[in-house]
Amino acid sequence: MSEITFDYAQIGAVKLHYAIAGRGREKLVVLLHGFPEFWYSWRKQLAALSDEYTVVAPDMRGYNLSDKPENVEDYRLDKLADDICGLIGHLGYEKAAVVGHDWGAIVAWELAQNRSEYVSKVCALQVPPFAVWKRNLSLKQTLASWYMFFFQIPFLPEWFLSRSDYAGLTGILLKLSAAPGVFSKADIAAYKKSWREPASIAPLINYYRADVLKKFFLNNASRAKIRVPTLFIYGEKDLAVLPESVKGVSEAIDAPFSEIRIPDAGHWVQQEASEIVTDSLREFLAEK
Repeated sequence: MSEITFDYAQIGAVKLHYAIAGRGREKLVVLLHGFPEFWYSWRKQLAALSDEYTVVAPDMRGYNLSDKPENVEDYRLDKLADDICGLIGHLGYEKAAVVGHDWGAIVAWELAQNRSEYVSKVCALQVPPFAVWKRNLSLKQTLASWYMFFFQIPFLPEWFLSRSDYAGLTGILLKLSAAPGVFSKADIAAYKKSWREPASIAPLINYYRADVLKKFFLNNASRAKIRVPTLFIYGEKDLAVLPESVKGVSEAIDAPFSEIRIPDAGHWVQQEASEIVTDSLREFLAEK
């Protein structure tokens, strides 16, 4: 197990901050966080997997200490994917195993489907490929995704999430946990510190403003299958991505595929069931 250290990578016009452990290992694992987190979401897996791999967890553009472009279009999915391709090259690798949760899962699917030359394996947590999401989309899921529509409103979401010392963002962490105690006071303090970085709230919401309605709710998802080895992990008590919305992920994959369901975990699955997720990743990464 290696110490977690920090560095920056200039990727085009955007400087990304990242956490890294196990420098110099033969294989690279990239861990991508979601909303409203930062590299810290993967702290347990960063440390645990570093005995065998170089493991890096960037702050995605707009988050924590990474650059925060001002324009909404700077948060389109293709640009988020470009960042990770650039980061893999910056670290001296041609390919990486890419693991993503929430928005990180969306970027991981994009890389596996459209930038597969950079991806040796892909693991997604909680969020299925767009084609699966749209095939399963129900009224119940649309109602559960109300916040995606709310985030299209100018200015109001920023105020709502940051008011009363970030009560809105803190509430998201706590309400989407399957059980109390997932986030300690120290964890919440770490998140609040990241949200207090200058201009931190608008970029988080711009992920949803850039092209989310088209990607999530219009019937234009690519039907091309993913052709790299794939693992899907899902905490079954998720209130944001409902169980009915992740049925049939295997049908979008034309490669070795495995799926792990964790009955007692909610949306923050790699923190709520960290040992199961870490062990599942270790087994998946080791497979030939």
